[in-house]
Amino acid sequence: MLRKFALRLKVSLVVVIFLALGTLGWFSAVGPGKVDSLTLAPKTALRSLNGGPRLVSVEPLPVSDGPMCQWMPASAGRSLRASLLQEQQSGRGSEAAARTASIDVDRAPARVIRDDYPTYSSVGLDLTTNEVYLQDENLFGLMVFDRMTNTPPTASFSEPKRRIRGHNTRLEFNCSLYVDPTTGEVYSVNNDMLDHMVVFPRGADGDVTPIRQLHTPHRTFGIVADEETQELYLTVQHPPKIVVYRKKAEGQEKPLRTLEGPRTQLEDAHGIAIDKKNNWMFVSNHGATDRNGGKFYPPSITVYPLNAGGDTPPLRVIEGPKTQLNWPALMILDQQRGELYVANDMDNSILVFRSTASGDVAPIRTIKGPKTDLMNPTGVFLDSKNDELWVSNMGNHSATIFPRTANGDVAPKRTIRSAPVGKTAQMIGNPGGVGYDTKREEILVPN
Repeated sequence: MLRKFALRLKVSLVVVIFLALGTLGWFSAVGPGKVDSLTLAPKTALRSLNGGPRLVSVEPLPVSDGPMCQWMPASAGRSLRASLLQEQQSGRGSEAAARTASIDVDRAPARVIRDDYPTYSSVGLDLTTNEVYLQDENLFGLMVFDRMTNTPPTASFSEPKRRIRGHNTRLEFNCSLYVDPTTGEVYSVNNDMLDHMVVFPRGADGDVTPIRQLHTPHRTFGIVADEETQELYLTVQHPPKIVVYRKKAEGQEKPLRTLEGPRTQLEDAHGIAIDKKNNWMFVSNHGATDRNGGKFYPPSITVYPLNAGGDTPPLRVIEGPKTQLNWPALMILDQQRGELYVANDMDNSILVFRSTASGDVAPIRTIKGPKTDLMNPTGVFLDSKNDELWVSNMGNHSATIFPRTANGDVAPKRTIRSAPVGKTAQMIGNPGGVGYDTKREEILVPN
């Protein structure tokens, strides 16, 4: 009864709002005194309306299977069950309301779709302690392993040395990290909900409070530090930009400079890497649709002067079908060899470009194939001390380690796995709604 009433009321409200919007748009187009002309309003007129939708009236539809459920007073309490019980006790509730009140509406769900294992969005190493940090975006935390950990094929997973996780850590949808090579401090960037960067000391463990927090723009994604100038570079997805802070910035501190504007060609910026030798900054772009012009911009890597700010155009752009770029995520530069490593998310590959590359060029090396165990790689880290390349895989709960110059369909040297072999990550991150495909019997979840 109550569910049917709610559905009917929703339909009524939707109809009323659509009628109100249509009437306002029509009147704005034809103007006073021209209502009988039935002139159709152009789209531009509808888009130039002042104000927003207004509720004109609510007209409940008749209920054929019983009396209309009554509105509950605001004082009835927070839960539906409490409201119905209050109505029943006061004698105003209907028979249907009394029946509904006897049902516990706070009951447990029949089924839960959930991924119980960590999914790794980023990776970083502390070479002083020989520890690797993996950013767990699924369970909101950081997992710390010994660098030489290697999960046997027969094991379900490897147990970490430490976990940084809990309410006090303020870790939630954190997507990238940076480990200070000198102090061992761990910087972790939130991409959604909390809009901040948190910093933990070397050796942090458990539900610990960060030693610093910095408010960052919404949808911040990638991070890298210039240790020489003590500056932090952060990418922002939308509106796309690069924000540069003092490395020790905290609280509400403002950026030192911002790279932003149409001439930058930034389009859903994700990864960032810097070249101190040549004073270059590399940014990976997922690509985007221009909502105003209706144009689609393909994935790319844009290169700027290291100190660029304002609406500065790129020095050059790596873009085109030969590049194989497909949602390029985090990156790292091998300054010694002049090579740029790119985690190529949707292609399940690692692409390596010369740092001087420009235009529609093929990578000089590609790690890709069934032997690699790469699945939705989003993070990379180069261990130049031990000649190893680390990759964090969002798609299969793992980190894979390759030789520095690996190429082709090669098996990793080691694998750190946090789920059984073959366990695919569901990657349900921040769902905005659900739908059901009756033909394929699939649940559709937009993230």
